[in-house]
Amino acid sequence: MGDRNEMNKYRKWDPIFDDLFSSAVFNHGKNVDILKVILENRYKKIALLTDLGIPIEELKDQINEREKENLYFNFKEKIQNNIKDDKFSVIAEMKRMSPSAGYIVPADKYSPVEIAKIYEKNKATCLSVLTEPSFFGGEFHHMLDIKKAGIKLPILCKDFMVTKWQLYFARSRGADAILIILAAFDMFEDDKKKLLYELYDEALKLNMTVIIETHTIEEAERALEFKEALIGVNNRNLKTLKTDKNTTYSINNALKDFKGPLISESGIKTKEELLDINFKTKIRTFLIGESLLKNLDKNNIFSVL
Repeated sequence: MGDRNEMNKYRKWDPIFDDLFSSAVFNHGKNVDILKVILENRYKKIALLTDLGIPIEELKDQINEREKENLYFNFKEKIQNNIKDDKFSVIAEMKRMSPSAGYIVPADKYSPVEIAKIYEKNKATCLSVLTEPSFFGGEFHHMLDIKKAGIKLPILCKDFMVTKWQLYFARSRGADAILIILAAFDMFEDDKKKLLYELYDEALKLNMTVIIETHTIEEAERALEFKEALIGVNNRNLKTLKTDKNTTYSINNALKDFKGPLISESGIKTKEELLDINFKTKIRTFLIGESLLKNLDKNNIFSVL
C-alpha cells in the first residue's frame, strides 16, 4: 500500500499482515472483509495443490496406512464422554501467529510437537492445529509430526476448507476432525455452495468429526441440519476480528434443543471466564489458543480438567 496513513486508518489486523491486506484496503477501505481476504488467499494455494499435488486415490491409500498404524482417534467421542461424566473439555490450540494477535510464538521457537507434549501433560482433551501458513504460520505436516511423536490426542485440523482434496490431505496428515465455517460458504458462488454438504458427508465417511462453526443466530439455526456435527460458537467475528463473549450467550439460547456438544471458541483468557460461560450456558467444551500459548507452563485454565 503506497499510502501508509490510509492503511493505518483502516487497519483491523496486526501490522505484520499489511502486505496481505493492502489490495483489499485499496479496493474497499474500511469495509475490508478479513475472512474473505483469507479465503481468497487460501483458495488460490489449495487450488494449485489440488491440481498438482498427490491425487485423492493415493491419499486414500495413505489414510489406510495411517489407520493400520492406529494414528487416528475419535474426537467427538472423547468430548461426549467428558460431558457424560460431567467433566469439562479443553480443545487446546496451537498457532504461530494470527491476524488479530500478530506473532504469538517466535518462528524459531514454534514447535508443535513440544507444545502438544505440554498440552498432553496438562490433560488437554483434544488439540486444534492451525494448518494455514500465510496468516497463522501452520502446516499440514504439524499434525502428522504430533501423531508420530506418540501423542495420543485427537486433532482438529483448523483451516479454511475450500476443496475436497484439502479434506483428504488433512486426513492423510493425521486429522481426526475438520472445521466447517458457515460464514465462509456464504461467500462461495451458488454453484459451489454444495461443497459445504460434500465436505460434511465425505468427512463422516472418513470417520472424522465435523465442527460446524457459527457466529450468528441465523448461522446457528442453519447448523442444526448437520445432525452428526458438533457446533462451535466463535466469539470472534472473522470479518472484523472483534471478540465478544456475549456471542456465546445469545447463540446458546438458539441452540437449546441441540443434543450434541456445543463449543465456545475464542476470547477466553482465564479460568474464571470459562467457569462464567459454563455457569450461564452449561457449555462444557472450550476451544482456547492464544491465552494458553502465551503462558504454556503455568496456565490455570487447565485446572478445570
